[in-house]
Amino acid sequence: QVQLVESGGGLVQAGGSLNLSCAASGGTFYAMAWYRQAPGKEREFVATINWNSVSKHYEDSVKGRFTISRNNAKNTVYLQMNSLKFEDTAVYYCAAGRTLERARGDPDYWGQGTQVTVSS
Repeated sequence: QVQLVESGGGLVQAGGSLNLSCAASGGTFYAMAWYRQAPGKEREFVATINWNSVSKHYEDSVKGRFTISRNNAKNTVYLQMNSLKFEDTAVYYCAAGRTLERARGDPDYWGQGTQVTVSS
């Protein structure tokens, strides 16, 4: 059974940093991704990374501030978030896809989410 479990969310002041983790089990995932959903908005893509970490893609508003990485030995993907803004407040979801395209658009698996709240 595939499981994706996020951790690392919390409350942080604007300008601060958080590092989210997602532990994956029950399968081998070629591409991993992070999405987020703010109150009253649709879930949106944040970042994705392929198996060997060579290919990474970011949503425009997080480029230069967020960094996605993965440790395949630990089956874990990370999202380092720096210079956080109030508008980054959302539930952040980990996702996995059999292909990079699936991870970016229609992931095969989802985690339960972790809340990130940025105070202004």
